[in-house]
Amino acid sequence: MIDRDKQSRYPKIDFRLKQESSYNRVSVSIKDSITWFENHDFNSNDKDKNFIRIEENKNQKEWVLMDHKGPGAIVRTWMPFLNAKKPDTDIQIKIYLDGNDQPILEGNMLTLLNGDGFFPYPFAHKSLRSAVSFFPIPYSKSCKITTTKRPFFYQFTYREYPEGTNIKTFSKDEFNSAKKLINNVGEKLLKPTNFSDGQSINLNTTLSASTEKTIELPKGETAIKNLSLKLGSYQNDEIMRTTIIKIKFDGKETVWCPIGDFFGSGIGLNPYQNWHNTVAQDGTLTCRWVMPYQTSASISIENLSKTPINIELNTVVDDYTWNEQSMYFNAAWRGQYPVSTRPFSDWNFVKLKGRGVYIGDALTIMNPVEKWWGEGDEKIWIDGEDFPSIFGTGTEDYYGYSWGGISTDFYEHPFHAQPRSNVYNKLNRKGSNTERNTKGFSTEVRTRVLDVMPFSSSLNFDMEIWSWSDCDMGYGASVMWYGGSNTTSNRSPNNKEALNVPKIENTTTK
Repeated sequence: MIDRDKQSRYPKIDFRLKQESSYNRVSVSIKDSITWFENHDFNSNDKDKNFIRIEENKNQKEWVLMDHKGPGAIVRTWMPFLNAKKPDTDIQIKIYLDGNDQPILEGNMLTLLNGDGFFPYPFAHKSLRSAVSFFPIPYSKSCKITTTKRPFFYQFTYREYPEGTNIKTFSKDEFNSAKKLINNVGEKLLKPTNFSDGQSINLNTTLSASTEKTIELPKGETAIKNLSLKLGSYQNDEIMRTTIIKIKFDGKETVWCPIGDFFGSGIGLNPYQNWHNTVAQDGTLTCRWVMPYQTSASISIENLSKTPINIELNTVVDDYTWNEQSMYFNAAWRGQYPVSTRPFSDWNFVKLKGRGVYIGDALTIMNPVEKWWGEGDEKIWIDGEDFPSIFGTGTEDYYGYSWGGISTDFYEHPFHAQPRSNVYNKLNRKGSNTERNTKGFSTEVRTRVLDVMPFSSSLNFDMEIWSWSDCDMGYGASVMWYGGSNTTSNRSPNNKEALNVPKIENTTTK
């Protein structure tokens, strides 16, 4: 979970990430434009059957939410409050491993997996109106998850290992014996440190309008271990979109991204911290992904705007042993404005071809209306699947919270964050707030460790455009992955769109 070097290498055991969720089961084919975008992703009654089945166990009904046969490991769980304003439930959840008729874990569906129960914070935590856990639960033969009452929304993300993989099944005894390790890892996740032992290369300069500067990094088999950037001024929010970072490794440009999107800040300076990035109050932007290369590398900063900007760039490089599993770091961006919300559609984050591992993304949207914008589900196809093995239940669910229309607070966690959510408040006649809405800019971040997505031939990531209003939105998504020298994407530099920064005051509802 905290081995940064290991993330830059393709997994020795070639697992695939899968997900069980309460997505609407009427969505069976992308060819059916009506059912494909159905939004009823929960269980309001047993006829919905957005779960696997109902079975009897010792005269008690249990709703089966996951039933995976083979070796695997649960690496992320997400469940929301049943009522947006009441963080409680009487639903019990049970996790059965390796065919045992007694659950290895059971308890309240929320508190077992929100940091108040068995798994400690920050591995499990209370998000905005959700319970989220990243604590790994491995199993050698099978995993079944049930609830004692009809479930609401849910997501269980797990690794599926090749048949015959030797996995040690989770046990409470082993959990208790590992508490010192668990505490140490938890402390590091909450207080990530910047790598500083290697060679530091700096660039302090002024970038004139429509110019760029480049620094060459040391030759040889090495890796960027820390990258920090600071601009002279952040008074203009658009500077985070119109300043571009580019990185070449071994002669090939694999990074092209607006800096706000690259560091997860979005439009403007929006401080937050997670395991991989820090956006500090003083404007220092830090990235801790390991970025290896074999012979050469360079970093360029380009100013697309008409205003000069001062930049301070610092990168720390150190030795790295390249082997057949090593991969290059990639980051790309797609922006579009306007994006019509009608008819409903899938908006592609990225399509990748070749071998690699998907590791994270940041989404910045401009919502011109008060109503909620993020009902859309993520749909992720791996290696040419006929149906996405990851089919979500809502955009905010993918980013680790719920009830998005009212969950407009700042939120950060080692692997999820909402650094920015402009909140327009309705006022009553006395000037008091009566309702929050999501008009304005919002930025959502998700980076991955145990829930990375390996692919051997392809990955396709779509997010539904699903707003409650017929309007024109603005979308911008940065995506990050590790890939081989022959791995390609459908993303390319787009200066025109980076300069096309949507303005909330100029928008109207259709």
